[in-house]
Amino acid sequence: MPKPPTKRRPITRAALTDSALALFTEKGFHATSISDIVERAGLTRGAFYSHYRDKEELFLALYDAHTERLLSELREAATAPRPEPGSGVHPVMQLHERVTGRTPQERQWFMVSMEFTLHAARHPEVARALAVHENRLTEGLAEVVTTALAGAGRRLDLDPEDLARLLVAAFEGLTARQLVHGTGEPTERLLTHLTNALSAPLGPSDAGQ
Repeated sequence: MPKPPTKRRPITRAALTDSALALFTEKGFHATSISDIVERAGLTRGAFYSHYRDKEELFLALYDAHTERLLSELREAATAPRPEPGSGVHPVMQLHERVTGRTPQERQWFMVSMEFTLHAARHPEVARALAVHENRLTEGLAEVVTTALAGAGRRLDLDPEDLARLLVAAFEGLTARQLVHGTGEPTERLLTHLTNALSAPLGPSDAGQ
């Protein structure tokens, strides 16, 4: 019979996820073994398997924790006081600045998550599981971007989740270019152009919608 939850379970899970994230960052997902994770955490393999089925399940726990933190910060940014009109600060750029303000942590997470994405692409069952977690991020980001644009007096010309998918794809691609070409890549300008092209100022007909 499964053991009932104890007060140590959250502590053990945190030790495992902290250890895994550090090792995935240092060595990569593939090069990190479960033995590595439990050794660094000061735990046993039995402790690992009482919480996670495998490395993939542990990574998805990390993914959900990252999504929760990111969306919490972006929701705060989306509802923050707006810059003065004509300041040139785009509402979506306020969100982007909140993300990039977490570098190098965000850059490290990008490399870890990209390696896992390639792993998932080679294993259909892992890909299906990852897709569920990515969809939660897309839904949350769509809500945040819609809020930010509405607060800036703009409306979307496409489904919010479609814009969220485009922004994630663009952000990931541009982040990869920054890692190769340096920080001179025009990430903010390109994301602003994309969002402006797919949204428009609110007009009289939008009142009450």
